[in-house]
Amino acid sequence: MNTTGAGVLAVMPLHTISDVHGEEGLRRRLELESAKLAEPGQVSAALELAAELHRDDEYGREPYLNHLLRVAIRIVSHYEVRDTEVVVAGLLHDSVEDHPRELAGARAGSALDNPAATAALTAAALDELSARFGTRVAGIVASVTNPAPEPGVEWNVQYREHIATSLARDPWARVVKLSDFTDNGVGILYATGPAMERLAIKYRPLTGVYRDLVTRPDTPLAAHVKQHILDQLDLADERFAAILHEN
Repeated sequence: MNTTGAGVLAVMPLHTISDVHGEEGLRRRLELESAKLAEPGQVSAALELAAELHRDDEYGREPYLNHLLRVAIRIVSHYEVRDTEVVVAGLLHDSVEDHPRELAGARAGSALDNPAATAALTAAALDELSARFGTRVAGIVASVTNPAPEPGVEWNVQYREHIATSLARDPWARVVKLSDFTDNGVGILYATGPAMERLAIKYRPLTGVYRDLVTRPDTPLAAHVKQHILDQLDLADERFAAILHEN
């Protein structure tokens, strides 16, 4: 039986909670953080949807939901954000990209596999998200959702260009993606097997992009929070360099 007190859980590093207490501990921590928000019920509803959509997904050695929980918790606890919609978007930031058909449901339409049908499916999934949680949540999720691969364009290059362009025009999406990248980058040591090197290659060129984004005047975070994120980006860089055997 998990007997860790709320006070200890509230200050425990997020990956330590994952290791020691798993999903249950992260859920408890999110509940503690959600008490700081105006609409904690919306967070609970988003968590229920995220758990359903990602129920069979894995994130390295753990359920994918653990990653989404850490992203949302970090936004409240580490970034000091008290905006319920941003936290909801954090929980659902991968929903449209990973499970558009399940999310769209009756809005999904035909099962054709072509660029037009894919775009329509993405739009339908975003419409469903908007209906459930509002247009602002759907807009943030849209900003962090990767587009379909472009023929003839190397995927990592397309990914970096999308990040820089999309987040430049959406400050709150920046906040969600910074938490996502921190979890992926600083947490890369929790990746398994060859995935660790593959992810390091993907993420290594992005730290400069995120440094620029976090230090922009319109990024809606306090100065000390921005410095914390910059420190985390430095730590991620150290880990990428070690994995890729850089001098």
